[in-house]
Amino acid sequence: MRIGEFSRRTGVSQRLLRYYEERELLRPSRRPSGYREYTEADIATVGGIRLLLAAGLNTDTIARLLPCVVDDEGLMTPVCSGVLPDLSRERDRIDEAVARLLAARDTLDSLVAVTAPPGTERPEDCAAVGAVAEDAPVGGGSARERARSARVPRTPGARR
Repeated sequence: MRIGEFSRRTGVSQRLLRYYEERELLRPSRRPSGYREYTEADIATVGGIRLLLAAGLNTDTIARLLPCVVDDEGLMTPVCSGVLPDLSRERDRIDEAVARLLAARDTLDSLVAVTAPPGTERPEDCAAVGAVAEDAPVGGGSARERARSARVPRTPGARR
């Protein structure tokens, strides 16, 4: 099947399919006309790529893993132990990212817990916040215009 039909059947854009080919994750054959020709097996390969991407693996790691993985009824099953270090390393990387996110959430929870409820704060505590809010541009204008209006004036002769 050609790329348009393959894209419809997999739900993956043609651009992304070309990227997978560029990264050597997918290797469609070529017709004499030069058009890519995909097979039913390629559908399973794309499913595996999507599954591994969703698991947090990057395309370089996936390229190393794909030759050692078989599609076992929708479950990607490694068939060679050589992939274990890559899988373990990726799992450790994800564990570290999760730990950082949990720490960030804990920090936000602490800030929320100690922030005064609306209407109970003292005006002098919030004067700076109010001044910033009053000076902020209200609606309209492009992001560039809003950024320009928020800039601090340069001091003559100062370096950027």
